[in-house]
Amino acid sequence: MTAVTITGAEADPRRRLKVLASQEALLAIAVIGLAIAVGLYNPRFLAARNLSDVLLGNAYIAVAAVGMSMVIVSGNIDISVGALIGVLATISGTLAVNGAPIVVAWLAALVAGVLVMALQGAIIAYLRIPAIVVTLGMLSILKGGLISVTGGKWITDLPDSFHLADIELFGVLPFPVFLMILATILAALWMRYSASGRAIYAVGGNAEAARLCGISQPRTIVMVFALHGFFAGAAALLYATQLRVIQSTVPPNLELTIITASVVGGVSILGGVGTVVGSTLAAVLIAEIASALVFIDVSPYWIRAVQGVLILVTVIADILRRRRMAGA
Repeated sequence: MTAVTITGAEADPRRRLKVLASQEALLAIAVIGLAIAVGLYNPRFLAARNLSDVLLGNAYIAVAAVGMSMVIVSGNIDISVGALIGVLATISGTLAVNGAPIVVAWLAALVAGVLVMALQGAIIAYLRIPAIVVTLGMLSILKGGLISVTGGKWITDLPDSFHLADIELFGVLPFPVFLMILATILAALWMRYSASGRAIYAVGGNAEAARLCGISQPRTIVMVFALHGFFAGAAALLYATQLRVIQSTVPPNLELTIITASVVGGVSILGGVGTVVGSTLAAVLIAEIASALVFIDVSPYWIRAVQGVLILVTVIADILRRRRMAGA
């Protein structure tokens, strides 16, 4: 499989890996550089409490971006993930307050996430309907269904044992940060070294070449969406358990933030290129920018504009890079 010529970028694996590594290195430098710059302006930004809040409050976005990165690498996109996370959080919280075993409440979010996303993947793969159409339809179904069923009421009186995000491993490492790192490492290794992981790049880079090599495009897409659902379920658990109440509504613009993290992290919107390490670093950078705006006395509402600029710049850079490599 690794010998298949997929795109111009794939034609030289060493060059492609070098480009990706450079992008990830740039993101890491940006995270550190921004922290230092804002810290010089306002030292309170570098307080351990603030940096911890940035990571803890946004780890679920990084976890969701891992699954989204797989979907985009496969040549698809999902705009329903924000609504799905809201629904999964509500399902898990409702089970917990109604006396279900906590483990069952946690597993319900993961299982429901896999089922919903696998269904979308099957519709996309076997009925050949564009992903943006299918996920747009699911977005409306999930949003409408959530409000209709719950009436927008918040879930309160959650048992203390439900709060997964409060767990600290070895007394120092918050569980959300641990899960973010673990999910990123495992997904990166799987996509890089396993046949099924490499199949995602093949399908996203050149579906016809992948088919001629014996890779089933429909099965790969269903698998990718099912995995995406699993990560969405994990993200929903972190989102639901970091507060004392769960809002039975869809988190606003969450899908845009998750897609932004993937694209800014180096995942090509055209498919076939990208890593989950980059998307996790980008998720941290976006969260850091949102916090920095507050410390430099700029309205946090500007974060949406910043996200838009980051997406445009990254996509334009990716297209120019592909054209340069194709012409080399």
